[in-house]
Amino acid sequence: MRPRLALLIGLGASALLAGCGDETARDSRPQPKPAELAVSVLQSDAGAPDKKVLSRGRISTKSGDILILEPDGSISEMQLDSAAGRDAFAVTEADLMALNANLDLDLSGMPNLGPVKKRAPTAQEKALADFAARTQPMRLNLPKSFEAEPKDFLGARITGLANSRKGADSLVEVSANLRGGVDADTAFAYATCALASWAESKGTPYARHIRTLSDKRDGKMIVGSVFTLSEKKPMGLTVMTTKETLQECKARGIPAA
Repeated sequence: MRPRLALLIGLGASALLAGCGDETARDSRPQPKPAELAVSVLQSDAGAPDKKVLSRGRISTKSGDILILEPDGSISEMQLDSAAGRDAFAVTEADLMALNANLDLDLSGMPNLGPVKKRAPTAQEKALADFAARTQPMRLNLPKSFEAEPKDFLGARITGLANSRKGADSLVEVSANLRGGVDADTAFAYATCALASWAESKGTPYARHIRTLSDKRDGKMIVGSVFTLSEKKPMGLTVMTTKETLQECKARGIPAA
């Protein structure tokens, strides 16, 4: 079957629009849809672009049947959603040329469409990339002369926290116990090392520090540090990498438990 360009001149649709001014059209009740819609089909042959034949057709609004009156007087019948029906209303380059000639459009000045250029990053994407480039690994904030005292570290415990955000990273709190008089940097380093050891046992490569609270109880220092654990490198200016942190803890002599 030759491809056809359905202009849908809509003889039936025009009749409906023409009837909007009569008394029936002013009835507030919805009008029943017509059983058939008359259309005009412009036929053209891809092998002969100059050949244009206007045929009459009818589309059944109930069954989706298309009845096309061919130039030789025969009737072509097909389903609108069938392969033949889609082919009947297919648009080819020859069809477009025929329509262009029919509408007397001059497209000679239109530039040729080149390949689509790659989309440039948005301002937000640039800002996120710049922020990610500033991310540094989290280090233990200890002086070079630091020497660990094993008796300062009295044990640590990791507890999972409830997170209301769906799909968010794991949220945990490290409760570390230290001897009284230990400075804040040493206490935080102990909590970080305990977390790194726990994260390695869970196979989690990254963590990000959220907050740390400290208190004194019974002559001891109690530290509560909250972290997020994630499988992928999170956003943040300082990100803990489990393996690197464990290596630093070992080199500084801070227990990871």
